Amino acid sequence: MIYDKISGFSDEIAEAVEVQFQVLNKLGIRYFEPRGIDGKNISLLSEAEVCELKACMDRYGIKVSSIGSPIGKVKLEEPFEEHFALFRKVVQTAKALEAGYIRLFSFYHVGGPEWTESERAEVLARLRRMISYAEEHDIVLLHENEKDIYGDTVERCVDLMRELSGSHFKAVFDPANFVQCHQDTAAAYEQLKSYIAYMHIKDADASDGKVVPAGFGDGNVEYILGDLFKNGYDGFLSLEPHLGNFAGLAALELDDKMKDLPEGGEGTFTLAYNALENILNRILV
Repeated sequence: MIYDKISGFSDEIAEAVEVQFQVLNKLGIRYFEPRGIDGKNISLLSEAEVCELKACMDRYGIKVSSIGSPIGKVKLEEPFEEHFALFRKVVQTAKALEAGYIRLFSFYHVGGPEWTESERAEVLARLRRMISYAEEHDIVLLHENEKDIYGDTVERCVDLMRELSGSHFKAVFDPANFVQCHQDTAAAYEQLKSYIAYMHIKDADASDGKVVPAGFGDGNVEYILGDLFKNGYDGFLSLEPHLGNFAGLAALELDDKMKDLPEGGEGTFTLAYNALENILNRILV
């Protein structure tokens, strides 16, 4: 393996976490971004289930790159206290799994693409509260640019980073999500690169928003990775293939861009890994 900090959403391989780890071992990948564990979201695992997961990780020599949490992927109009309690639970899971990062989002809202100033203020207030709690527990929160949340456009991602970035709040850069939001990923990267601590390896075709292997879409993945490494990047590259249907996908997507995918599994995950390796072989050798 040309780069040793490759990770991925291995629930796209299979529901069963042991099967996930078997495939990761086969590919030589030593990290994963836990999201679906035996058909259950990582945020919903009991303490006993978290301990079982850690024991399974140890058996297969797998570590966590970041918790792939659903925090912030709820409507802003929903009461926050219950969601904040779930966030605190995810922080405890991260500590138990020896994870330094938690991926999160910046909330949906009722309405179209425009956000009011009061909605923006509420997003910032919620994120500040979570950042403060994360700092108390030495956890870094990673904001992902995601379709339809506050931080879906370049402009609003930059706004979040200028307001909140620091040692406990940084950016995950997801090229495919920016493509699906009709954003120029090269321009987005230039504005956000000083905040990027983690990369999702996902590409998409601008014509229809469909996800394709890295380097085969309009996400400028090779350019972005090349520039990151040229400037000393040594963070994780986390595969989020979305090249096939998998258990839990429907709960993750609000639109129809992921409909009618073929069945996912080891084959599509391996395809995504091979596409990334091809890019790395060109830019790191």
